Amino acid sequence: MKSLTINASQRESVGKKSTKAIRNAGQVPCVVYGGDTVTHFAAPELAFKDLVYTPDVHTVVIALDNGTKINAILQDIQFHPVTDRILHIDFVEIFDDKPITIELPFRTTGNSRGVRNGGVLRFNLRRIKVKGLASNLPDVIEGDITNLKIGNKLYVTDVASDDFTILHPDNTVICMVKTSRNVVEDEEEEEEGETPAAEAPAAEA
Repeated sequence: MKSLTINASQRESVGKKSTKAIRNAGQVPCVVYGGDTVTHFAAPELAFKDLVYTPDVHTVVIALDNGTKINAILQDIQFHPVTDRILHIDFVEIFDDKPITIELPFRTTGNSRGVRNGGVLRFNLRRIKVKGLASNLPDVIEGDITNLKIGNKLYVTDVASDDFTILHPDNTVICMVKTSRNVVEDEEEEEEGETPAAEAPAAEA
């Protein structure tokens, strides 16, 4: 996965008064779990725009002002109910030898046969929950829908990989092609080299 670096300041005081002062200064209070200790820090709100306001998933390098660097992923984020400003972010530290659980975006490839015949592609999942080593995880999970006819479904088992474990039941549907009023008959393509049979000559009287 892609990685972003966030330059941050470690927080010594984590009380309500300190947290309010941090937000008033245009910064976001954060915490990172998962290691031997819990680390509190703060960074400018603009530093998170490429992490939060995107469909992509990234790992994060938290570069603290004391020289420490922590590899992490975003775990949870809180927004203000009225202004939508970021109020707080939780991170989880990641390690090279420990798998992480994360939701990766899903993207289709190919042009569905059923859609070409007037069907509609419907999504049940836009993100797929997986578990694996961060170094093995892709930026996005892709699924080929070229052969999906009307009524066909793409399951999570169709996008399985040795690089990660999918944390959904095997019968979970990612997307399917549903019928619509514009549907046309799905005719099989003629086999290469096949020609229509010639009409038999009329029998002589």
